[in-house]
Amino acid sequence: MKESSLCPKLEKAMELIGKRWTPMIIYQLLKGSHRFCEIESSFPISGRLLSERLKELESEGIVKREVFAEVPVRVEYSLTEKGLALAPFMRELEQWSDLYVSIK
Repeated sequence: MKESSLCPKLEKAMELIGKRWTPMIIYQLLKGSHRFCEIESSFPISGRLLSERLKELESEGIVKREVFAEVPVRVEYSLTEKGLALAPFMRELEQWSDLYVSIK
């Protein structure tokens, strides 16, 4: 197997951010805390895949899961400081797509 010449940290970041739906989840959470069903209804993603992505982002310290002891139990997801640090990158990507990406 050929070894990558990329910086290992950049390679890991691209692998994480490059997963399907991950950038859209982060983009949604940049607007503030959301419940699972709010995120799920924002784009066509299965609940299973959304749950998987949120767990990955939580394990990387990008997303925080907060459980509120109410009846029924309320769970909200938000970005951590590490996740919020992605905001400039996401804004730049959004501007780039406005300029150069066409939808047919």
